[in-house]
Amino acid sequence: MEEKGLVLINTGTGKGKTTAALGTAIRAWGDGQKVLILQFIKGAWKYGELKAIETLGKADGCIEIRPMGDGFVFHNKKDPDNEKRLAEKKELARKAWQMVKDEVMGGKWDLVVLDEINYAIHFGMLDTEEVADLIKERPPKLNMILTGRYAPKELIDLADTVTEMTMVKHAFQKGIRARRGIEF
Repeated sequence: MEEKGLVLINTGTGKGKTTAALGTAIRAWGDGQKVLILQFIKGAWKYGELKAIETLGKADGCIEIRPMGDGFVFHNKKDPDNEKRLAEKKELARKAWQMVKDEVMGGKWDLVVLDEINYAIHFGMLDTEEVADLIKERPPKLNMILTGRYAPKELIDLADTVTEMTMVKHAFQKGIRARRGIEF
């Protein structure tokens, strides 16, 4: 039986999409695979996963995480600077996309995680068709995980496994702020 890389998508309104992808990334690394995690939106804050993955990467150089954004995307049409901010974020995403294409097609990695790419597509920073084409053209043994809400149907159709995280309830609804080490 031919070994084929899988495409997994973690989507939905619930928490845990990135956490699940990082768990899989660590599992793959622990199994001797080379893993790259590219984060589309994250970049302004120092998240706990950065330190953990960077520490693992120093052990053998086989796992790497690269935040490529500058933080959350807020689309507030009443904000006079909204279009300018969105244009800046689109430019960051375009630069990140070029890196993604180079890394995916470079043949160095066994697993590439595209964290929050679905948000980048949803907010018009990336084109669904371009992402779908890269998935189709990737090296045959490359595994990929795409995360973020609003996964487009075209990508869901291409994926081998799709998991939808559903929020049942969230501490934020009770006025409890996000906790370091738990939510970021």
